Amino acid sequence: MEIREAAAADWDAIWPFMRKIVLAGETFSWERDLDEQRARERWFPAPPWRTVVAVEDGRVLGTAICGPNREGPGAHVATASFMVDPDTGGRGVGRALGRHVLERAEADGFRAMQFNAVVETNTRAVELWKSLGMEIATTLPEAFHHPTRGYVGLHVMYRRF
Repeated sequence: MEIREAAAADWDAIWPFMRKIVLAGETFSWERDLDEQRARERWFPAPPWRTVVAVEDGRVLGTAICGPNREGPGAHVATASFMVDPDTGGRGVGRALGRHVLERAEADGFRAMQFNAVVETNTRAVELWKSLGMEIATTLPEAFHHPTRGYVGLHVMYRRF
């Protein structure tokens, strides 16, 4: 599996699985009816943000974005978001993207990584991020409205470099 900078041409492979994830409304804090244009604008922000893809045999399996969590005096802490094609779950795509993003953020001079909204019911993601050194800094009770589980918590996760 190769992790590389995303190209505009990758969008056609990203959008179908991104749409499924966003429509499901179980793990991502975006409007469930988000249109393609707005999704693309969010996923390909201007520098210093980076968008990457995980590719195997020419197929995009997942994608991530990373950049400063805040502006100005908070810009030394990175944040990231990840989407993995649900059809490729369990193959290590999320782990490969997570490692890459953490290593790249540290190499870019960020002092830490902060994930602002990890849904507590997304236990696979929570365990993955913990295994990569992220810690739950706090949980915001009932901050996420899950389509089948109702109001559940959002973890803020953090790791210093």
